[in-house]
Amino acid sequence: MSTEVPDAGSPAARPPLRPRGSNQTGIAQFNERVVLQAIRLHGALPQAQIARLTHLTAQTVSLILARLDAAGLLVRLAPVRGKVGQPSVPVALDPDGAFSIGINVGRRSLDVLLVDFAGEVRDRSTLNYRYPNPDEVLGEIEQRVRAIRKRLGFAKRDRLQGIGIAAPLLLDGWASLLGVRPRQSWAHIDLADRVATMSGLPTTFVKDTAAACVAELVAGRGRTLKTFLYVFVGTFIGGGLVIDSQLRNGLHGNAGAVGSQAMRRSDPGQSGPPEQLLSVASLLTLEAAYEAHDLDPAAVSDERSLQPRWRPHTETWLAQAAPAIALVVHNAACLLDLDGVIIDGSFSRDLLGLLNDGVQQSFDQYNWEGTQRPQLLPGAVGPDARALGGALLPLHANFAPDRELFLKLERA
Repeated sequence: MSTEVPDAGSPAARPPLRPRGSNQTGIAQFNERVVLQAIRLHGALPQAQIARLTHLTAQTVSLILARLDAAGLLVRLAPVRGKVGQPSVPVALDPDGAFSIGINVGRRSLDVLLVDFAGEVRDRSTLNYRYPNPDEVLGEIEQRVRAIRKRLGFAKRDRLQGIGIAAPLLLDGWASLLGVRPRQSWAHIDLADRVATMSGLPTTFVKDTAAACVAELVAGRGRTLKTFLYVFVGTFIGGGLVIDSQLRNGLHGNAGAVGSQAMRRSDPGQSGPPEQLLSVASLLTLEAAYEAHDLDPAAVSDERSLQPRWRPHTETWLAQAAPAIALVVHNAACLLDLDGVIIDGSFSRDLLGLLNDGVQQSFDQYNWEGTQRPQLLPGAVGPDARALGGALLPLHANFAPDRELFLKLERA
């Protein structure tokens, strides 16, 4: 059964969040960030509405808007005439006010995005490979960052706030499953430090699935949920965990690592440990099926996956992946009492719909007595999620009220 949800950008999908400021002195920068966040969450707003949302005085908001306008962070739109009184002038974020770069170093591809102040992707490049050899990847990153700066031009390149890098915590992990023998190891490479040195920009590292979860939390359906499990199906399946509107990394950064979950219990006398979810529900498994039948494995990422030559193998993969994901979600719901589960991946939206339908149908096979069946939602961000999440880190570190990004906003 398919679940219909409102589009993440529609008013129906936006919760009534209210970042609150303070009229006390000495926190001008914080109040500026509160105003920017209110506009980011609700879109273009007139001054009076900003004051109501932030609980700041009209005079304080007027001073803040003047400073932000002078800093090139806002644009004033055409006046809107009401039935009575003076026309109001909505204020919006200036997309050219700031930029950041998001980089996803995946096991099958390198993705580099330029994101503007409004969170829109302005530049995108991708490099596909069989394995991310460090020297090659770092060289490509240097060239692509240099090209982005050149395209921005002299006036705008100074508005680059930094770089956010998303990558698996263990880029060398599961090499045998990938069928490769790495020429170089990532074990002693500090990826963020190397990129910061070559670019001269502040650089932040985040686990790839956590970055994807950040993108969904800030710019997607995560804005409508307080506590949710996020599942991202890529070369390997992984995830993230959000509790009380904050991403939880865990002691070792592995919170939400659904790909490592066992698919059965371990019984005495059995040969070897139980297989993990990543060996059943990852796109790597589907790639292998395509290759075994002389089909282009890159089709996992585009519409060909549901075309006649590829579809039978895709349906076989769906038949094993959907129940496996449903098992993991059931166990997580019992432990965490989730508001919902969001599933996304680096594949077509049609394939995402079929996967969500399969997981939803598999839910019917479980006994939910004693717990609550969580709502299941398709991700709104898609294949860009990991790189976009990386790009959002510098923007929110410099312009959001909470430097930790994952805002504790009051629900009206």
